[in-house]
Formats: sequence, C-alpha cells, structure tokens
Amino acid sequence: MSRLDKERTLIAEPEHGGQRLDRILDLCLQEYTRSHLQKLIEDGCVLVDGRTVKASYKVKAGEKISLTLPELKEPDILPEEIPLSIVYEDGDMLVVDKPQGMVVHPATGNYTGTLVNALLAHCGDSLSGINGEKRPGILHRIDKDTSGLLLVAKNDMAHQSLAEQIKEHSLTRAYKALVHGGFREESGKINLPIGRHHADRKKMAVTYRNSKEAATNYTVLERLGAYTLVECRLETGRTHQIRVHMSHQGHPVVGDPVYGVKKESFSLNGQLLHAFKVGFLHPRTGEYMEFESPLPEYFEKVLKRLRNL
Repeated sequence: MSRLDKERTLIAEPEHGGQRLDRILDLCLQEYTRSHLQKLIEDGCVLVDGRTVKASYKVKAGEKISLTLPELKEPDILPEEIPLSIVYEDGDMLVVDKPQGMVVHPATGNYTGTLVNALLAHCGDSLSGINGEKRPGILHRIDKDTSGLLLVAKNDMAHQSLAEQIKEHSLTRAYKALVHGGFREESGKINLPIGRHHADRKKMAVTYRNSKEAATNYTVLERLGAYTLVECRLETGRTHQIRVHMSHQGHPVVGDPVYGVKKESFSLNGQLLHAFKVGFLHPRTGEYMEFESPLPEYFEKVLKRLRNL
C-alpha cells in the first residue's frame, strides 16, 4: 500500500480478485491485527471504489481500496519520579540499565511507569525529539521483560550519530541468555529473516514473507546440563530477534512466556535475557566507549541452582 498523508490506498491486483476485503488488508498491513482491520471496515474507515462494504466483501481486480485512519488521541506523557540506574551520563547522552518489568516507551495500555516517563523527570527538556514525543531520546528498545543496557540521546546530534552506528551495525550490543538444550558447536550465526507471525500478529516469527533480514551471532559460555548459557551479539535489531531466533533453532530462552516452553522448572517473571554490554563511538568526541552490566540477582540465582545439580 502507498501512504498519502492519513490515507492508504491500494489498487487490487489480479491475485486479489475474489478474496475477502479483510484478508487483503491483513496481508498488506502487517502492523494491524485482523480484528482491528475488521473494526475499521465496520466503522466506515475503509472504502472500495468510494463506497462502504462489509469485511466479507469479495474484492475485484482493479478496484481501489482506501483506508483512512482516524485521528489518534494520545494522552500526554507526563514525567514521573521513577528511580533510574544510570551507568553513564554526560551532556549528550545516557546509558541506562533497565530492570526487568519496565516498559521502554509509552503505548496503548502503558502510558505510565515507563522508561520514557522516568527520563522526562530526570532530563527535563534535554532529550532528542527525532523519534517523536512518545519516545524522546530513545534510540533502540529492549522488551519489557528483558533487562539491561539502553542508550538514550539528549540532543538530535547525539541521536543521529548513534542511530547511524546502529544502522551500520558498528554499535556493539551483546546479551546473555539462558536457553533450553545443548549445542554441538561452540559458536554460530543465525541468519534468518523475521516478520510478523502469519496467524498471531502480536508475535514475530522466522518467515520469508513481509520480513526483514535478521542476524544473530552466538557463543556458548557455559553448558549446564539441559540448559546452556550463551552470549548473543546482534548484527540487526528486529523485534524479539534473539527470542525468535533461539526458539526457531530449538533453544527457546528460559522463562519466555511467548516463544518458550509451556512449563518451566523455575518461578520467573519473564525471560532470562540480559543486555549486558553496549559499545559505541561517542557522538561528540568520537572516543570508543563500552559499558557492562552484571546479571540480575534472579538470573544468577537460576545459574547457581543449575551449577549445584
């Protein structure tokens, strides 16, 4: 679909002929769930050749499908005095150690208690605005239940410099993960594309349809019986990349509620995945800087238990 301001349009191709309207939109708009698209059709936000139709309408080749998104009414994102673990800070940027359970930036259902709320209180107006007011200063994200180091830009110069390093894959991002199963090799590379799951749009999956290149390098750090502690280094930064790649290879991350096993042997609040190292060229000085974060206590507790078996 091409985007024109608030409107998206699509001329139905021959292969679309005879397919349901909601099915075609589901294939073309990966960012929306099928139920959400059906609601938009019901609300009259989708027109076929200028007329409203039902979600079950069978589209004909050559017909013009138009989707007009309603104006979003976002609540104000307010500063909140939430304690932050700051590993490094200067006038251009911060390195923050995010705890498990904290959402990085506000979204539907999470407009308070996020890292952005905390940053607004800590930094005031001195955060870059390139990513918009909902994500000031945020260069990259880690999942709510993944812990570890994040970079935050205080101005647009720093944001552009660090974002370029991420784009060029020159920025170091290393994670430690406890995964199920053993590896025959000591290291390897998973180079498989990732996109939205075809049936569950809230999940990601290894897929060759509407996907993006994704590469994860891994090294075995410790073999612990039925489990392995691995280091993962990202070449790309796709949503849920490590969790999806490891699960696809038969080594789901321990504690992962989405891509992991149904019954775990440990009482956990999320996956044992920790962003323990980040390295980059400082946006102003050009000096290479690298920071590490120790594993959280709950992660170490599981490792200690496995080592004592």
